[in-house]
Amino acid sequence: MKMFEVIFDELDINKYHKMTVNEHQGAVCTFTGHVREWTKGTRTVHLEYEAYIPMAEKMLAQIGDEISERWPGVITSIGHRIGKLEISDIAVVIVTSSPHRTDSYRANEYAVERLKEIVPIWKKEIWEDGEEWIGDSRKYHPDVEEN
Repeated sequence: MKMFEVIFDELDINKYHKMTVNEHQGAVCTFTGHVREWTKGTRTVHLEYEAYIPMAEKMLAQIGDEISERWPGVITSIGHRIGKLEISDIAVVIVTSSPHRTDSYRANEYAVERLKEIVPIWKKEIWEDGEEWIGDSRKYHPDVEEN
């Protein structure tokens, strides 16, 4: 069972975990991306996410398909939250499971990077001293680095 969704509500990590676990999976890797307050000296007040939901969910499912091709036996579930998020809120959860740990680790990292590359989700960072919509995370605010 798999789940790929973009929602306004809080992300329930356990829901995505349950979608990836079965009697064949011996390893589960869970990534959660949280809203952080400080990035290279810039204080974030909160974030606002927007998405083209139908396409975003389609692209999340594509990432799951890519993972299944690269790492047979890996099951992936991804949820991304949109709307206004406060400091420490979970913005994204990615869960990958596999018979052995290495594939689960690698698939999870792949999912994080692909999400940033192809999924139409945009982030507005609201700082103490301004705000900016962020598209491609590699081309924004010169003083802020996202990891």
